[in-house]
Amino acid sequence: MKYCSKPQKTMRLALSSAFLLLSFLGTVTAQNIQENTREAPVLEQATLQEVVAYAVKNQPVIQQSLIDEQITANQVRSKLADWYPQIGFNYNLQHNFIVQTSIIAGNPVKLGVNNVSSAQFTLSQQIFNRDVLLANRTKGDVLFAASQNTSANKTDLAVNVSKAFYDVLATTQQISVADEDIVRLERSLKDAQNQYKSGLADKIDFKRATISLNNTRANKKSNEQILKAKLEYLKSLMGYPLDKPLKISYDTLQMEREIALDTLQNLDLNTRIEYQILGTQKKLAEANLQYNKWSYLPNLSLNGAYNLNFQNNQFTDLYNKNYPNSFGLLTLSLPIYQGGKRKANTKQAEWQLKRLDWDIKGLQNSASSEYAAALAGYKGNLTNLLAQKENVELAREVYDVIQLQYKSGIKTYLEVVTSETDLRLARINYYNALYQVLASKIDVQRALGQINYQ
Repeated sequence: MKYCSKPQKTMRLALSSAFLLLSFLGTVTAQNIQENTREAPVLEQATLQEVVAYAVKNQPVIQQSLIDEQITANQVRSKLADWYPQIGFNYNLQHNFIVQTSIIAGNPVKLGVNNVSSAQFTLSQQIFNRDVLLANRTKGDVLFAASQNTSANKTDLAVNVSKAFYDVLATTQQISVADEDIVRLERSLKDAQNQYKSGLADKIDFKRATISLNNTRANKKSNEQILKAKLEYLKSLMGYPLDKPLKISYDTLQMEREIALDTLQNLDLNTRIEYQILGTQKKLAEANLQYNKWSYLPNLSLNGAYNLNFQNNQFTDLYNKNYPNSFGLLTLSLPIYQGGKRKANTKQAEWQLKRLDWDIKGLQNSASSEYAAALAGYKGNLTNLLAQKENVELAREVYDVIQLQYKSGIKTYLEVVTSETDLRLARINYYNALYQVLASKIDVQRALGQINYQ
């Protein structure tokens, strides 16, 4: 049976532990790589709520903001670590090829030995340090500022995604209207052909029907190409796979019920994420001002060390004898004169704080005008929507009457074409007005601070 010494057993155990640790880290790294490269899910039927939720979860800018939060949290931990005792270890091994010689009382004397080894354990503790004090005092505000930045990015993203969603819907509805118009125009063209063959009309009606049909088909084709570009833009905002289809789901009647908005609401800046961010920045600026005022205070720290000293002319006997020493040290440092640097830094911090006050004042003015403009846009678009809704009903009624009169020989085909054009434009204008109202409602809600993602 082969005997293994205790150092050999310890070495084997250390190697086994290291191997297991590397295997574990390799597995974790592979899992992380797999998770990071995993494709984002695909939406089957994308409603507005699902599209916004998907964007908030998968958009690269939001993911970067969340990573920034983690970076900030670790930076805070790094700063706060200076509050804890700092323990260190140093080891030295020295061989003197020629031992130093000094002259003492006229006689040459060698000072030292051939081999020297030392080990040092150090301990330091900050008692008062303004850098560490600032980190401890502002840690909550710094972390909160990082989370507020993420909330602001989510809010901007939700607004932009919602507007892009409505823009896609407006073009989709125009294509849908064109499809219905093509069916109706093909029927009208057939009627014109039959009347021409029967001798009831000349070629003009037939040609006019063909022109209208061709124009409608060309307009549909153009909108289909525009829709592709708008869908790609929406995908990019969402962080959606560009090679995957995105099927929009919507309910026009439900959207019509969602256009209502209380226009008598008062603006409260406390609900605006921009105002909240400035409030946090002001707290940090106040802490920075206090930090610069603390520059007149001394730094106080406690240090200690225990040294192991091994000396011997014979290398094999180096660690047989130890000559230890230790010490404790209390350090008080106070800069007396720095050329006016501390005063200049304090004044700079005061001006930065005053500048933030003006930033807050500027936001108050811009937020008020932004809300007024958004509210005026909403009211104007709502009025236009009600008018367009009435126009659709009137245009459909006119078209139906003229169509009957044309078949009875009372009206000309030109009047049929005109009524068809009026109906098509009225329907397109109605859907455009509907989505403009919904988009302007989002602007009002954003100005009021009602779109927030914490």
